[in-house]
Amino acid sequence: MLHRQVLQCCLHQMSSHVEPEVLLEKVGRAGVITLNRPKVLNALNLTMIRQIYPQLRKWENDNDTDIVIIKGDGGKAFCAGGDIRAVTEAGKVGDSLAQDFFREEYILNDAIGSCRKPYIALIDGITMGGGVGLSVHGRFRVATEKTLFAMPETAIGLFPDVGGGYFLPRLRGRLGLFLALTGFRLKGRDVHRAGVATHFVESKKVQKLFSSGSVEGIMQNLKADDSEFAKKQSETLSKMSPTSLKITYKQLQAGASLSLRDVLVMEYRLCQACMRGCDFYEGVRAVLVDRDQNPRWSPSTLEEVSEQRVQQCFSSLGERDLTF
Repeated sequence: MLHRQVLQCCLHQMSSHVEPEVLLEKVGRAGVITLNRPKVLNALNLTMIRQIYPQLRKWENDNDTDIVIIKGDGGKAFCAGGDIRAVTEAGKVGDSLAQDFFREEYILNDAIGSCRKPYIALIDGITMGGGVGLSVHGRFRVATEKTLFAMPETAIGLFPDVGGGYFLPRLRGRLGLFLALTGFRLKGRDVHRAGVATHFVESKKVQKLFSSGSVEGIMQNLKADDSEFAKKQSETLSKMSPTSLKITYKQLQAGASLSLRDVLVMEYRLCQACMRGCDFYEGVRAVLVDRDQNPRWSPSTLEEVSEQRVQQCFSSLGERDLTF
């Protein structure tokens, strides 16, 4: 009987022990943020955002902190994106999470972009969606051979948000537009060559970066224009939400001449338009829930998506607009 009680007590303690989703610590004069949800590829949720933002502001104004470093735990992902399934369920029932998540995420993106201290993102592994927002606006982005970068939002009826309208048009040539529309995946050194990462280093040497100095960043356009490649990307585009494609095209056109902060205001309007529509919910169903990879978009063709429909997505939300 005693043994059973001891066993039950141990099992209760094990089940009640919950790992923190974000680890915040000082390593010397560096503030270190570790995304700690490896079982879900460090997907970003509202709780994590609410932990990271105030700590980033604190370190930014702390004389004992020289740099801020952000990384992911688990070895597979830096951050594979936002917790979209939770946002989807909230949007269906009118829960405020559908507004709060995006609003506070974008405010964090802005804080990263305006941080006065060097902000170093170690994008060692999968880096998509929300993970891009946690990294690309910082001063330094370090890729490794394990990095897999993508903005795949048009496949789920969304658009490349988290400041995608700011950094994508600023990549060389039309690369940013290509990445935004197709969700094409950049891997390893290509992430550096494309200008998404400022540095490249072998994964096993990442820990040495805590004490590294400045090095030159290189920005190059990817060259992949053979006919077979073009055919494959055309097939990819045909699977994306037509509404998302048109919104994304206009988003990047506008974002090319806007500040990061103004882009985030625009993108908040767009994400709330997506919450009011139907393609986002259908895309999440097809790609993340049922996984049949067969979304039924509405409208189903680019021709059916009117300019008026697109323009309405960019309209002001009045008092509900994003403010900083």
